[in-house]
Formats: sequence, C-alpha cells, structure tokens
Amino acid sequence: LLMFLTEYAEFLHCKGKKFTDFDEVRQEIEVETDRVTGMNKGISSVPINLRIYSPHVLSLTLIDLPGITKVPVGDQPPDIEQQIRDMIMQFISRENCLILAVTPANTDLANSDALKLAKEVDPQGLRTIGVITKLDLMDEGTDAREVLENKLLPLRRGYIGVVNRSQKDIDGKKDIKAALLAERKFFLSHPSYRHMADRMGTPYLQKVLNQQLTNHIRDTLPAFRSKLQSQLLSIEHEVEVYKNFRPEDPTRKTKALLQMVQQFSVDFEKRIEGSGDQVDTLELSGGAKINRIFHERFPFELVKMEFNEKELRREISYAIKNIHGIRQVLQVTGLFTPDMAFEAIVKKQIVKLKGPCLKSVDLVMQELINTVKKCTKKLATYPRLCEETERIVAGYIREREEKTKDQV
Repeated sequence: LLMFLTEYAEFLHCKGKKFTDFDEVRQEIEVETDRVTGMNKGISSVPINLRIYSPHVLSLTLIDLPGITKVPVGDQPPDIEQQIRDMIMQFISRENCLILAVTPANTDLANSDALKLAKEVDPQGLRTIGVITKLDLMDEGTDAREVLENKLLPLRRGYIGVVNRSQKDIDGKKDIKAALLAERKFFLSHPSYRHMADRMGTPYLQKVLNQQLTNHIRDTLPAFRSKLQSQLLSIEHEVEVYKNFRPEDPTRKTKALLQMVQQFSVDFEKRIEGSGDQVDTLELSGGAKINRIFHERFPFELVKMEFNEKELRREISYAIKNIHGIRQVLQVTGLFTPDMAFEAIVKKQIVKLKGPCLKSVDLVMQELINTVKKCTKKLATYPRLCEETERIVAGYIREREEKTKDQV
C-alpha cells in the first residue's frame, strides 16, 4: 500500500533505480539530454523514457516533441528545421495517437506551426486537441475567448486553455500544487474566462486526455486486433511451410526458385489483365496503359496524318490513265477502277500508317518493360535472380518487338 501512495519515477536507461526527488528527475533529464545530443543544443530522435508512479495522476503516455526551430544555433545542423519537422511527423502520423497542438495565446493562431502540422496528418481534425498557453501574458485589453470557445479556427475536439509556471516561478521553486491553485484562481477571476473556468486548466486537460485517449483506443482496437490476427495467421502459415526447411537441400532451392519464377509470371499476367491485388491510384499502368495506347494514342496519331483529298483524286486519275495507256483514247473508261491502279493507290496510303504503328509498338514495349521491372521488385532480396529474370524477359520482349516491326 505504501508503494502505491508514494510518488516516484523510473528511467528506462536507469533500470531498477527509483527517483523520489523530482529535482533529481529534472537533473537526470538534462544530463541524459546532454549525453545523447551534446552540450550545445543538439537534437536527437532517440526518446528519453520516463515513467512516473503517483496516486495523483491518470494513466497517460505523453511524447514531448521539440518546437520548430527556424534558425540553427549552437551545434545544430543547417537543416535543423527539416530534421525537427521529420521527427515530429514520424510520431504524429500514427493513427493511434492524439495530437496536442500547443500554441501560445500571445501569437497569431493562423501562424501556429503545431496546428499546421496537425492539419497535414489529420485534415478532418479527428485526433487533434488545441492547447492554448500563456493566457496570462496577453496584452491588456485582449483575450483568447473566441479561440477557447472554438469559434475562430474550430477544431472537432476544441481548445483547452492552461497557465503554466513562468521561468521565474520555476527558479523560485514554486511547486506544482501552488501552480495549479494559481491557475485555477486566474480562470475564476478573469472576466473573459470565468464562465468557462470548469473547462479550463491543467487538471481538466488531464481528464479530457485520459477520457479521449481511452475512447480513441476503444475505437481503433478492433482494427488493430483484426490486423494482428491476419498477421498471426500469415506467420503461422510461413512457420508451417518452413518447419522442416533445410537451407542446403538442393531440391528445396530448386523448388523455391521455380516458385519465385512462377509467382513472377502470375504477377506479370495479373498486371496485364488488371486482376492484381494492388491497384495503382496515381497513374495508368500495365494492361490499362496498353489498352489506352491502342484505343486512344494510336487513333490520335492516325488523325494527325496529313490527308489531301484533292491530291488523292489526282493520283487516282493518273493511276487509272497510266493503266489504260493508249487504250484510253479508243475506249471509254469502265465503271470499276482497274485492280492494278487500286493496289498502287492503296499501298501508297498504307505506307503512311507505318510511322504510327511503329510508334505504338515502341510505347507498348516500353510499358511491358516497366511492368517487368515492377514485378521483379519482389525478387529484390535475390539481386542475381532479379537481374537475370529482368534481362531474360526484357530480351524476349525486345525480340518480339523486332518481329512485330518487321511485320509492320
């Protein structure tokens, strides 16, 4: 019972050591930060894991991320802003976490980096909670009432205002209890916030976070359970397949090679037929692109061909006269065009189709090669097999291309 009533903290990097003095906890955080990032304001994506046990706190997991740094200082690299941004996105992109978008009240909410990043990964605002700090530092005559009432830039989960200890309070050893009392007094006495005092402050934020995180976990748990079960079934199937696996058995190596080649063949066929399990939503590819080449690109190239009806009629006339020779003076031309004249004119027109046909063959061949490359990505763990498969299949496609061009 005494263990549950005593407040203490544990660090993951100091296993077995319990900290009961929270000034020592603060010092340990500073020491570990300097050890990981250096002594001059460096950064690292490696987290410092701290677990606090207390009868006065709720069960929450918080990840404290750095604010966006625009200009590097100390030992920070030139691309510090991008590094911090990437670090933040790494955490807030996870669908199973809530985002606390913290913004000072004495800055323009429209310029909030926190809200901007949250909007990128959570455009519907399903996981974002706004937190407004430094309410006590706003200019006289101004307040954040519209923001806290969720009227200025509305969020689905709304905003909560808090008043934290100032640096002077921290240096003066002002404890948390006194800070919470001062925060409560601020909201109760401020004319713009006292009507919403019960929905403001750190204790209320703590309670809301606990409740909403619990609800969020409850909503996402079924999907995670289903995903884990499907992964478990897949792994169990692999275990069954490889239970009696002997790496040096040549028959197994041959069988594995044949299976991979057969799978490549199936993948290639599915991409051409459009029956694959993965659908590209960014561009046309495989059979769909080849279909487009034949039914849209090829007719378009034909339409672009120059056609002069007057010139064609003149050529037909000359061809007919040349076929009749001197006989055209002695007899009237027949009703039907002579076969030789017809063939001469048609052959000349068909030759014009050669260019569009060859162009279409090139486009189809290129798409087939791209499809082969996409299918061989699954063989990436076997570079030699991947390279040889791509070389052989691409070589066959090019061979067929040459024969097709000869026929054209």
